[in-house]
Amino acid sequence: MFKGLLKPVCAILAVMGFMALNPAMAAWELDMPVGVTTLSDMIRSLHREILLICTVVGVLLFSVMGYALFKFRKSKGAKAAKFSHNTTAEIIWTVIPILILIYIAVPSAKAILEIEDASNPDMTIKITGYQWKWEYDYLDDGVHFYANMDAESASAARLGSDKNVMEIEHYLRDVDNRMIVPVNKKVRILLTADDVIHAWWVPELYIKKDAIPGFINEMWFQATKTGVFRGQCAELCGRGHGFMPIVVEVVSEEEYAEWVAANGGNTEEAVADAEISTDNTVAAL
Repeated sequence: MFKGLLKPVCAILAVMGFMALNPAMAAWELDMPVGVTTLSDMIRSLHREILLICTVVGVLLFSVMGYALFKFRKSKGAKAAKFSHNTTAEIIWTVIPILILIYIAVPSAKAILEIEDASNPDMTIKITGYQWKWEYDYLDDGVHFYANMDAESASAARLGSDKNVMEIEHYLRDVDNRMIVPVNKKVRILLTADDVIHAWWVPELYIKKDAIPGFINEMWFQATKTGVFRGQCAELCGRGHGFMPIVVEVVSEEEYAEWVAANGGNTEEAVADAEISTDNTVAAL
């Protein structure tokens, strides 16, 4: 019955296997984007595995169904069977899907728990959203600053500006102060807002969460590569929503230590001020 289906099914599975294993497919938007964190590696691998399982199941089921519809059609003299059910078949097609769902559910649950586990971080940064900028408090290193959209983009975005935005690199995607973090360190983010709901999102870090006034949300990431990664506010927060870019720069530990020292951090007074600010925020909430 299934001999005629063997070759086309194998061909389809081979193509899907190639797509699942080839990183270049991400550029075709046939896969999730390539990230630069431990979370991104885990999520992308899980996505590929589950997608492959769903594809195999779908191809097999629709192949059998298509074969049955074509082979046993009335015009060929096929007659419907007289039995009402088959206990063995019903057990098989009930047990197999349950086992597949369990196989998918276990790693999915583990992934969700890991995504939400921000314990034992190497550093903590409190981020506050405003209309329309971000405030960063490095609670362990005593560094504090605001990040606004860069001056060139702000100037070009004004009504009547004669600047060609197509000539501006990273138009609306750059800031005056970047969030600097060290590579291979677990960074915990405490996220809140001062006025309306915002959302902090950097696609390549695979993290996104709402910043809500009166609440502190928590998330984390551990970058495995150095570089500059850009994001933006992902929650419609008013007329300046499109002017809240996020830029995260991942650097080596040595470069990070130099940046902290250059920005007045790592002193007892700076760290104490940051802790007091955080305590006041939590108490107000």
